[in-house]
Amino acid sequence: MASSDRRVVLTGLGVLSSIGTGVDEFVAGLRAGRSGAKPITAFDTVGFEHSTGCGLGEFDTEEWIRDLPVGSLGPASRFSVSAARMAVQDAGLDLDVLRGQPGLISIGTTDGESRDLDELVETELADGSAAMDPRVAARLRAGRLSSAVALELGLSDVEAVTIPTACAAGNYAIGYGYDAVRSGDVDFALCGGADAMCRKTFAGFYRLGTIAPDCCRPFDIERTGILTGEGAGVLVLESLDSALARGARIYAEVLGYGLNCDAYHQVAPDRSSVARVMALALENAKVKPHEVDLISAHGTGTKANDVTESQAIREIYGDRPPRAVSVKSMLGHTMGAASALAAIACALAITHRFIPPTINHNRTDPECRIDCVPNHAVEADLRIVQNNGLGFGGNNAVAVLGRYEESV
Repeated sequence: MASSDRRVVLTGLGVLSSIGTGVDEFVAGLRAGRSGAKPITAFDTVGFEHSTGCGLGEFDTEEWIRDLPVGSLGPASRFSVSAARMAVQDAGLDLDVLRGQPGLISIGTTDGESRDLDELVETELADGSAAMDPRVAARLRAGRLSSAVALELGLSDVEAVTIPTACAAGNYAIGYGYDAVRSGDVDFALCGGADAMCRKTFAGFYRLGTIAPDCCRPFDIERTGILTGEGAGVLVLESLDSALARGARIYAEVLGYGLNCDAYHQVAPDRSSVARVMALALENAKVKPHEVDLISAHGTGTKANDVTESQAIREIYGDRPPRAVSVKSMLGHTMGAASALAAIACALAITHRFIPPTINHNRTDPECRIDCVPNHAVEADLRIVQNNGLGFGGNNAVAVLGRYEESV
C-alpha cells in the first residue's frame, strides 16, 4: 500500500488511432461509431485470403517528433513519441518545468518493433544478412518505445520502462504510473501503449483462425474474430494537488487497478481469473460493483473471449451488469495500445457524458447476455468506469476511472 496515498488524475491525452488523431478527432469518432477498417497497406498481404485491418493511414510524424531524427525510430516508437508529446501538449504542461521534476514513462507493447524485424528477416531470406539495413537493425529494441520519449522531450530525471504484457500492457503501464504518482515517488507519469501493425502478428492470428474477413463484431452471434490494428495512447498522470495548483483540466481520476496472471493458456482466457482481476481492481479502487456505470470490455470479437469475459462480468456483477462496450469494434485490436486507447475512451466518455457504441452489431450472442450498446452512442451520466485488458498467457489488467469530485 502506498504511504502517501495521493489522489491521481488524468490531465492530458495523446491519441493515434484509425478513427482519429488527437482528442477532438478521437471523441468525434467514438460518438459517431466510426469504423477504422480498411485494406491493410502496412505490409504485403499477398497469399492471405482476406486482409482487412485498422491502420493509421497517413500520419505526419514530423509534426510531433521535432528533436530526434525520425529515421532513427521504428514505427511503434514513432507512435509512442508522437502520442507522448501530444499528451503533454494537451495537458498544458511546460516542458522546461517538467524537465526539473522526477517522472516516469511507462509504455506497453505486444510487438515492439516487429514490423522492422519483419523487414530484416525478409531481406535476409532474399539477399542474405549482409544486405540488412543496419539503421533498421538499430531501431529494434522495444525499450526505445519509452526511452525515445525521454530523449525527444528532454526528460532526464525519469524512469523509462517498456511493459511487454501483450494486450493488457496499456493498463499495466497505467497501473505502474498510478502507484508511482500516488506514493509520491514521481511528480508525473506518461503512461500508455503503442504498437504498429506487422505481418508476424497478423499471420499468427490468421493461422489461429481468429482474423475476421470484413469487420469486428464483439458479442454478436455471427462474430468471426479480430481485426489487427495499430496506434498509440498516452495519458498524463499527476497528483490532484499538482493539477489544481496549475489550473489543469481534469478528464478523470484514476481510482485503482488490478493485475493477475493465471498462466492458464497461451491464448485462451480463464473465466475465474478474469472475474478475479475485476474483483481485485474494484477492491483496490474501493468501489462496489453496483457503483460501476460502464465496463469497457476487452471485447475482441472472438468466440472464446467474448463468452468468457461476459460470463466473468456476470460472476462479479450478477444478473444486471452495467453496460459493457467494445471499442475494438471501431479501432480493431491495437495490441499493446488497446487498453491504453480504451482508457482514453473511458476518460472521454466520463468527461463528455456519453457511452461509445459497439458497432457492426446485429444480434447479441445468447451466451454473452450483456448490453453492449449496439451501433449508436447514448448519452449517459457516467461516474465510474471499468476498463478491462486481457492478455496472452493470462496476463490480465483492469483499471478503474472515476469522474473527478472535489471530495470522496
